[in-house]
Amino acid sequence: MSEENRNRSRREFLKIGAAAGLGAAVAGLGLEAGPTEAPGQARSAFRAPAIPTVRIGFVGVGGMGSAHVRNLLNIEGAEIRALCDIVPAKVERAQKWVVEAGQPKPAGYAEGPRDFERLCARDDLDLVFTATPWEWHVPVCLAAMRNGRHAATEVPAAMSIEDCWALVETAEKNGKHCQMMENCCYDRIELMTLHLVRRGVLGEVLHAEAGYLHDLRGVKFSSEGEGLWRRAWSQKLNGNLYPTHGLGPVAQCLNVNRGDALDFLVSLSSPARGLHEYAAATFGADSPQAKERYALGDVNTSLIKTKLGKTIILIHDTNLPRPYTRINLVQGTRGIARKWPDRIYVEGLAERPHQWDDFEKFAAEFEHPLWKAIAARGEGRGHGGMDYIEDYRLIQSLRRGEPLDQDVYDAAAWSAIVGASVRSVATKGRPVDIPDFTRGKWKANPPLGIVGA
Repeated sequence: MSEENRNRSRREFLKIGAAAGLGAAVAGLGLEAGPTEAPGQARSAFRAPAIPTVRIGFVGVGGMGSAHVRNLLNIEGAEIRALCDIVPAKVERAQKWVVEAGQPKPAGYAEGPRDFERLCARDDLDLVFTATPWEWHVPVCLAAMRNGRHAATEVPAAMSIEDCWALVETAEKNGKHCQMMENCCYDRIELMTLHLVRRGVLGEVLHAEAGYLHDLRGVKFSSEGEGLWRRAWSQKLNGNLYPTHGLGPVAQCLNVNRGDALDFLVSLSSPARGLHEYAAATFGADSPQAKERYALGDVNTSLIKTKLGKTIILIHDTNLPRPYTRINLVQGTRGIARKWPDRIYVEGLAERPHQWDDFEKFAAEFEHPLWKAIAARGEGRGHGGMDYIEDYRLIQSLRRGEPLDQDVYDAAAWSAIVGASVRSVATKGRPVDIPDFTRGKWKANPPLGIVGA
């Protein structure tokens, strides 16, 4: 394929994806889309047959995709069989890594925006993993599951309620896993907080605060990587467009889908100023970038209520100057733990009443076994090692035939915040129901346990 045709293919991929993905997101905001009751179809603690060697097809080997591929090449029982990207050079680069790791050269797919469908149709794959732009997560996962493969996707899993239901229904119909790879559930303090919660140190957890606050102005206006597609979402939707980094870890502490469930939210957004001001200052007031208009409010705040009455404050802020933070606060009847900064207070154990303690005081007893066992292997492998741990746990669970740490119901519930928040913002903060994708199974599902390597 000529360089001109390759560039055209890439532009078409992004154009098709933006049109299809954004259109589906807007069309799918109505929470009546999808089933509300389907007795007998929902699954509890779903297990699939064990797979001794997990044969993987990977779709999207750019930034995050490359990181995952490198991780998987260093995890026992994982084998890369096929690679797909709209940029042939990226496929070739990843093929080289696989060969250098001592595995056979994987098949390459780079013939246009839907070439992942040929990859998914292969009969020698167990898992299809995608790290594509957001609008392509659902098409790749659906193609994988309909061809009898398990699916894994970068975050968010879906950008509309309709697509969340599509993932759930397809996973159930085909008896396959569909995991959203929420790496922040595997960071050190988040894992330790979950351990503290499971051991009862914080008492009954009643409230959490979470978020994703990251200055992405430079990324959104970049001429490569996420800059090619991410800014378009800021032009179309106003809500929390990236909820799962903050929500995932606290949802596990609150037993969401495993003893409790998200019920409804109210959501408000500030005015949109950050991207316009950045574009004017960077490219000039008369530049095409400065003339763009943005729907996404710079700061979105959502208040979520669970079925059992617990509360979550969730914030999204990616358009303003600020240091990075995800916010991670878990409040229980006996104490409180938080990240950024890392600190903890437990009544009866604190050195001084009403004063924060250093989290390290609890590390000797409550460091998560998974972190203790394999964190060292993940050093230098993405986001402080948590990327490696999430990839390791996916492969470990598939090889053992165990339920996944994050299943398709988590992928749907956590990602549904996108569509629900957009609808609430559009209706002046009116409450919006969050579908129960488990259809009541959350009442009997066991809480996520504490696992080791």
